[in-house]
Amino acid sequence: MPLRRDGRGSDMIVSVHLGVRAARTALGRPPRPGAVPGLRFATTALTGALAAGPPAVRPGRAALLASWDDDAALDRFLAEDPLARRLAGGWQVRLRPVRVLGAWSPLPVETDPDAALTDEDGPVAVLTLGSLRLRRTVPFLRANSRAAGRAAADPSMLAAVALARPPRFVATFSIWRTVSAMSRYAYGTAHPQHRATIREHRAEPFHHEAAFVRCRPYGARGTLDGSDPMATAARDPSRPKLAG
Repeated sequence: MPLRRDGRGSDMIVSVHLGVRAARTALGRPPRPGAVPGLRFATTALTGALAAGPPAVRPGRAALLASWDDDAALDRFLAEDPLARRLAGGWQVRLRPVRVLGAWSPLPVETDPDAALTDEDGPVAVLTLGSLRLRRTVPFLRANSRAAGRAAADPSMLAAVALARPPRFVATFSIWRTVSAMSRYAYGTAHPQHRATIREHRAEPFHHEAAFVRCRPYGARGTLDGSDPMATAARDPSRPKLAG
C-alpha cells in the first residue's frame, strides 16, 4: 500500500455525487486535476437504475465520481466550485478504499488498512469501473442485466446506481448493509448470476481494463430518492452499531 512521507497510510478518498436536474452537468467537461487543488481524478456521468433489462438513463440526474488527496481538498471543492453547487441538491458520500481487485489506470487507488472492514462491520460501498471494449458491448449488457437484476432484488442492498460516460466509461456504485451480505450476492452459490458474469469476463474481457473497489462509506449528505442510505443503515436494528 502506498505510504505518505510520515509513514502513515494514504489519506486518499473517493467521493460520489448524485445531482438532480443536472443532466447537462454529466455531458460537460469534468473538473481537471491541476485546475482543482487536491483533485486526483474526476469524471461526470449519466446515471441509470441498476436493474434487469436494457439500460435506462435517469432523466435529469447526473453523477460526479472523483478522488482527492484528502477530506480537506474535497471540502474546498464543495465550498468553492460551481459544479459542486450544481450538484448540491442531491446526495453525496465519501468513500475510503480498503480493497481493490483489478486495476483502472485513470483512477489509481490507494487503500487504507486502518479502514479495513470485517464481515459485519457496518455498510460497505462497492465501485465497479470499466473501460468498455466496444465490440463487447452487447455481451456486456446481456451479462450485466442478469447480475444487476439479481442485485436490485437483494434486500441487503441499500442503494445502487449505474454510471456511464459514452462511449467507453461504465461503472456501478452500490451500498450494502454488510460485507457478508455483499459477498453472498457476489460469490454465493444460491444466486450465481454475478459469478457467471465474472467467468464470462475472464474468458473474453468486456473491458480494456476494469477494477472492483471496496470502500468504507462515511460523511454522507443530502438524499437519494427521498432518503439517505447511510441513515437507513444506521437505523437498521439487525446489524451492529456504526463506528464513529
